[in-house]
Amino acid sequence: MEKTENLRRIEAFGKQLQIEEKSRATISKYTHDVENFLNYMGENDLKKELVIAYKEQLLKQYKITSANSMLAAVNSFLRFVGYADCVVKLYKIQRETFRERNKELSKEEYMRLLKVAKKRKRPRLFYLLQTIASTGIRVSELKFITVEALVLRRAQVSLKGKTRVVILPQRLCRELYDYARDNGIKTGSVFVTRTGKPLDRSNILHEMKSLSKEAKVEEEKLFLHNLRHLFALTYYMSEHNICHLADLLGHANINTTRIYTLASCEEQEQQINNLGLLMLDT
Repeated sequence: MEKTENLRRIEAFGKQLQIEEKSRATISKYTHDVENFLNYMGENDLKKELVIAYKEQLLKQYKITSANSMLAAVNSFLRFVGYADCVVKLYKIQRETFRERNKELSKEEYMRLLKVAKKRKRPRLFYLLQTIASTGIRVSELKFITVEALVLRRAQVSLKGKTRVVILPQRLCRELYDYARDNGIKTGSVFVTRTGKPLDRSNILHEMKSLSKEAKVEEEKLFLHNLRHLFALTYYMSEHNICHLADLLGHANINTTRIYTLASCEEQEQQINNLGLLMLDT
């Protein structure tokens, strides 16, 4: 493929992803991954052997999950341009049986973050962290937490062609309603900038990580998605109903939900030790 032809096809591919209602982040990533593949291909003819070689090259440079995400973009592009016969299989990943405790945010650490946010008089961050942790919503769904939703105690989330209702705890609604009133927010999204614009993910993350040292929480644990994990694990440990949890998180595949409910290696070790199936010589 020539460079001008490549650019034309990437542009057309991006438009197709828009038609499929993919998010801007997904479109940007897919087109970037495809551009890297086409650069690798150079002036060579597009053959499956070349795609397989690219697949092997990716595994040398990236983790298997990253390599698979790039291959998924390339496969999608290949189908789009009529080269479905060149699509390659993704690398198989053995399902983990436990989560790494050093990467997870504990409830105690979460509470310390809230105390520091409150102490530093950062009400928006204080309530934002609680909103994600007590509902399990994604950061991209924060815009659906509106003043109107607080009255109903229900937020209707519509993204990527899917719609679901998120239950908002009554106490959270009261606190957020007071916060909105105090900040002159009478309608629409509660979590906005001073000029009324949606909050930027990177800015939220920067604010959250600024609490790390005083809250005595490792910065590596401070990712907004960890709050969603905290909600999922806390709910599951309380209710032990993975089907209901999948509905709350908006998962179409229950296997995705399973990842959120994994116990740590230490917890599984303790459970195994408590089975009482050994009779050892004393």
